[in-house]
Amino acid sequence: MGLFSKFKNLFNKNEKEEVEAFDKGLEKTRKEFVNKIGLLSSKYKKVSDEYFDELEEILIMSDIGVNTVMNFIDRLKRRVKKENIVDSEDLKEVIIDEMFIIYVNNEIVVNKINYSESGPTVILFVGVNGVGKTTTIGKIASKLNKEGKKVMMIAGDTFRAGAIEQLKEWGVRTNSRVIYGEAKDPSSIVYDGLKVALDEEYDVVLIDTAGRLQNKINLMNELDKINKVIGKFIPNAPHETLLVIDATTGQNGISQAKSFKEITNVTGIVLTKLDGTAKGGIVLAIKEDVNIPVKFVGLGEKEEDLRTFDIEKYIYGLFKDM
Repeated sequence: MGLFSKFKNLFNKNEKEEVEAFDKGLEKTRKEFVNKIGLLSSKYKKVSDEYFDELEEILIMSDIGVNTVMNFIDRLKRRVKKENIVDSEDLKEVIIDEMFIIYVNNEIVVNKINYSESGPTVILFVGVNGVGKTTTIGKIASKLNKEGKKVMMIAGDTFRAGAIEQLKEWGVRTNSRVIYGEAKDPSSIVYDGLKVALDEEYDVVLIDTAGRLQNKINLMNELDKINKVIGKFIPNAPHETLLVIDATTGQNGISQAKSFKEITNVTGIVLTKLDGTAKGGIVLAIKEDVNIPVKFVGLGEKEEDLRTFDIEKYIYGLFKDM
């Protein structure tokens, strides 16, 4: 029995709501991607070079990324040879298995937040403007609040008009404290917020930052300054630096991940608007190209549609009709 069959059996019994969220959120990608693979198997009954050429094109068009696709096709060809697979229908399960394997890559995939053992857990959010960073922070505040955590948000994006007001609105909606200062340096606001967080024993501190990637030096200096302030208050913090990427931007999102990885220690990815794209293969490309785990995915507009990423549910949502 392949990995996919095991997922199906597992999810039929448990975690129905979570599975349905991934199922619905990946509908556009599934229709585009899986339908094409299904048609490919109808067109080519036997596995051939032509089959692999067309499969390669389908995968690249799904934004999985050229390097990832080449690696993936090579792995498939080796398995076809080793297991003497002739029928293209038999190859479907192998395709799914190899996608799971390429993401996991013999590692323990950590999709959970790295919480501090004592004192507040500090999570820094980075990403270019327009990717849904502030909204993501609000949704995570909501999620944590429902889990019974005392949450603070710090408005460290003093550059984008409306960022502070947006965070203040999320503060009201999620019953979370918001620390801000319109005319202040971001690191000073972070300083003020962390002082309150320690004094008043907050569980989690979520820090928004500006996203001016076009000027890498300034952004790097700003993030470096913020990280130093955090480190002075709380040793080994920030405990997470989450990069927010809009999934609908495709390969541009991969470029952003590479750029931010150069200027700060990114520990996880939040992929917003995954439900709004037919190119959900970006999940695999990010892991393969920058080796940073996806920790949250946006599967809809509502607060609860920001979900903890799960590779098994993702693969299931992608291929359930196959």
